Amino acid sequence: METRAEVFASVRPLLFSIAYRMLGSVMDAEDLVQDAYLRWEEATETDVRSPRAYLTTIVTRLAINHLRSAKTRRETYVGTWLPEPLVTEDTPDKVELAESLSMAFLVLLERLSPIERAVFLLHEVFDFEYGDIARIVDKTEVNCRQLFTRAKKRVGTPRARFEADPEQARRLVQRFTEASFAGDLDALLAVLAEDITLWADGGGKVPGAALKPVRGAVPVARFALGIMGRVVPAETTIHPAEINGQPGFIAYLSGRPLSALIFDIRGGRIQAIYAVGNPDKLKSLSTS
Repeated sequence: METRAEVFASVRPLLFSIAYRMLGSVMDAEDLVQDAYLRWEEATETDVRSPRAYLTTIVTRLAINHLRSAKTRRETYVGTWLPEPLVTEDTPDKVELAESLSMAFLVLLERLSPIERAVFLLHEVFDFEYGDIARIVDKTEVNCRQLFTRAKKRVGTPRARFEADPEQARRLVQRFTEASFAGDLDALLAVLAEDITLWADGGGKVPGAALKPVRGAVPVARFALGIMGRVVPAETTIHPAEINGQPGFIAYLSGRPLSALIFDIRGGRIQAIYAVGNPDKLKSLSTS
């Protein structure tokens, strides 16, 4: 017979997947999962009919409460808010759930209220039935269907994240990096889509970080070159990585993460760039 710790370990990947998508934070998701484990250890046998349902309920409700308490902080956040980057090379669910890890998808979830986000994710991403969702969020099944319909309309239908195969994506990211370090505007423009958008999250703590999205190939290229020339130290090292299921890289300075860049690639060009430089959001990334 499995121990409580073994049962929890088998459900843990699902719990983290739900918590991270709800919160957009690796550290907060880990804290919620740990809190769920402590409650799991204290639960009586009569409380637990299904370990998966019980633990999913705990994590989902904790996430909803966390989002409600964080509402003011999100509203007063300096500049663009982006999710905390998650390195996904070894993420168990990266194949079947990679689309719901993308920066674009997680940013869209910000349009939803905490309860809408929970219902939407549980049904759309994790395939929970409405009856199960109703018990998890303590709503009626009819109410959950209404919440999902409303959330679906608000989120819309995101277009395909990127079409590039891994090798093509790697080459494009490498060309972007080389051109940025070399200060080569023409080489940068050759890899950027005309209608590219760059979002930068410095949290008010990074000099030169754009407070609003930068749109268009020329403005994005000039912004990238300006950052490389004024802000990024020459001794910075670049490590390619898969981040949130997308091609990207982590920039390190003296062994510590300086920033993480994530790329949307379509049609052989970089369509969007998500740059996370807020040091508070880089703590979960490993040192080089």
